[in-house]
Amino acid sequence: MPADAFVPAGFVPPTALVTDEFRLEPLGPEHNSADHAAWTSSIEHIRSTPGYPDGDWPPRDGMTLDENLADLRRHAEDFARHKGFTFTVLSPADGDVIGCVYLYPTASEDWDVTVQSWVRADEAELDAVLADAVARWLVSDWPWERVDRCGR
Repeated sequence: MPADAFVPAGFVPPTALVTDEFRLEPLGPEHNSADHAAWTSSIEHIRSTPGYPDGDWPPRDGMTLDENLADLRRHAEDFARHKGFTFTVLSPADGDVIGCVYLYPTASEDWDVTVQSWVRADEAELDAVLADAVARWLVSDWPWERVDRCGR
């Protein structure tokens, strides 16, 4: 893999992870309202989640739905260009957004990828469950060997 490539040429990224507790699919504009509702209802919980140490996200002042939509479009473009992979975490019961998973390049030479995840405050019991399931998924289905789990 070239030094500046995030994934090998020809790699087809997985587009789903399904468990009894949740399912992941690529985050896109179609999730805007539910995504916005999920993170805005859980700002303090997300900020206390491992991987969000700088306190900059989510923004305390929030974002408008239009700003959130622009952010989701950026994540979808990153996915399409294999520059980063963001997944929405959906409830298997009703399909509602309950969290998010981010797989992005790291600035550190010690890691191949940084993985961050969060769930809504009312789904806090899934924090570690999600992080551990994603860790197993990265080993089985993704090309990276050195995964920064942000303290998990």
